[in-house]
Amino acid sequence: MGSVRLRLGAALVGLVLAVGLVFGVVARRGLEERARERLTASLETSARLALALLGPGLFSPERAVVQQARVAEVAKLGGVRLTLIAADGRVIADSDMSEQGLPLLENHADRPEVAAALAGRVGSHERISGSVGRSLLYVAVPAPGGVVRVATDSARLGAEVASLERALLLAGSVGLALAAALAVAFASLLTRRVQELREVVRGIAAGNLSRRLPWRSGDELGAIAGALDEMAEQLRRRLSQASDEQERLRAVLQGMVEGVLVLDRSGRVILANPRLRELFGVWGGVEGRSALEVIRRVDVESALVEAALTPEPVVRELHLSSDPARHLEMHAVRFPAHGPQLGTVAVFHDVSEIHRLEGIRRDFVANVSHELRTPLTAIRGFAETLRGSEVSAEQRRQYLDVILRHADRLTALIEDLLELSRIEGGTRELVLEPTDVAALARGLIQDLKPRLDARRLRGELRAEPVPRALADRRALEQVLLNLLDNAIKYSEPGGRIELIVSDSPTGVRIDVTDTGIGIPEADRARIFERFYRVEKARSRDLGGTGLGLAIVKHLVQAQDGEVSVTSREGQGSTFTVRLPAALEA
Repeated sequence: MGSVRLRLGAALVGLVLAVGLVFGVVARRGLEERARERLTASLETSARLALALLGPGLFSPERAVVQQARVAEVAKLGGVRLTLIAADGRVIADSDMSEQGLPLLENHADRPEVAAALAGRVGSHERISGSVGRSLLYVAVPAPGGVVRVATDSARLGAEVASLERALLLAGSVGLALAAALAVAFASLLTRRVQELREVVRGIAAGNLSRRLPWRSGDELGAIAGALDEMAEQLRRRLSQASDEQERLRAVLQGMVEGVLVLDRSGRVILANPRLRELFGVWGGVEGRSALEVIRRVDVESALVEAALTPEPVVRELHLSSDPARHLEMHAVRFPAHGPQLGTVAVFHDVSEIHRLEGIRRDFVANVSHELRTPLTAIRGFAETLRGSEVSAEQRRQYLDVILRHADRLTALIEDLLELSRIEGGTRELVLEPTDVAALARGLIQDLKPRLDARRLRGELRAEPVPRALADRRALEQVLLNLLDNAIKYSEPGGRIELIVSDSPTGVRIDVTDTGIGIPEADRARIFERFYRVEKARSRDLGGTGLGLAIVKHLVQAQDGEVSVTSREGQGSTFTVRLPAALEA
């Protein structure tokens, strides 16, 4: 009830303040006018007294020097500025100016007070003096042959007004303090019980259901207090039950990997868990908004409408436009299943990984089937030829060579598949230890020299002083052999293959560069996939299984490294392997 007390006090204080301000403004204006009138009358008296003291012949040129001295004396006696102005507006004498400065003064005929005096009236005016630079109050009276003008500093008028303002301010402050004290006392007496009642209600609204009123009475406030205490106790019991259920529900919804959307019977959103917000990119408040407004998908809206009209669950599969690889399965059902509908609940399952694995499985089966079909068809065809017809010994030897070559290809394919399976399944144990990459590379180049010479290729090793890499020696050797093997296969005779070992910010960098056919830009992103070939016919002719680079990628990643490729079609490729450095004492 502090606001009521504050309003009462503020109203009373405001009333006193308003009355005081109005009274002060009116009084100040009236007293300021009276003070101005008194000061003007006093200056008029001073002007007429100066006229009497200075005597006749004030404006004769022969007495100009004498008048300047007498004007200064009279002005000093009266405490004013005294000026003699001829009928044509020339200043004859001025108490605040020297004799040399008088000729420099402007003609005063156009001054308001001087013009009035020249017209036979007493003139007065307040302005800032151009000669002395202060605000002055001027009063001019007519005199034979000219005008006698006196002036005084306007500060005298301001001093009187300031004295009055201080008195008014003191009286207003005292009145305001008394009004505030009376307002507080009056409001406290009037609102004390209502304030206690409000505090208890506020505590209950804030969740403090243990608050009770400390008094009872037989009036209306006492009846309200009793009913309020009873209501608080009932609320405490029910809120405790609801809070327990809500915490359990919140814990379940927060921990779900599925998105959950709950609508009321009118189709407005009641609840959306964090996973749903993440799936559909929903931000801000959603309660009270329609499902279409929150999720912005017509297919979801139609499924929810259908679910609200039937007791059977409605299932839909969704594709997110923001991520084409993301697949969702939506299950929507009304609740309760029978009786008046209270709302609809929809659960969204992310089945993207299942779709991805299904795609990988289909691609893998298709690729393996395709890779196996060619050698098996060749083996079967030549075997049937050998069994069903008479062939010469030379043809038999040629057919058997073909069968043996395709059998070797099947063996290599199966071995690569088993190797890739062991790497991905984690069954191949890698022993990470400090490895001299330069020495390993040097040995591989030496071992491959016969193949390089046979293909008329120049193999070079450039090794900088680098730290040892933390790697499995056998795995790293297999990685480099696969990369060098590809470089040899896809380089034309007369080309060059370089193996460069250098330092990198994170460890050791290995570059295998060739001057071969290169890789088209469209194929670079998929070059490390299983069975992916840029030139399928050439790869098979050269004995490739399509799994070498997939094995390279998985072996490098298993050693906490990275592998990448840069290439220009027709100019060659560079495969880069980065491995962490070993921490050696």
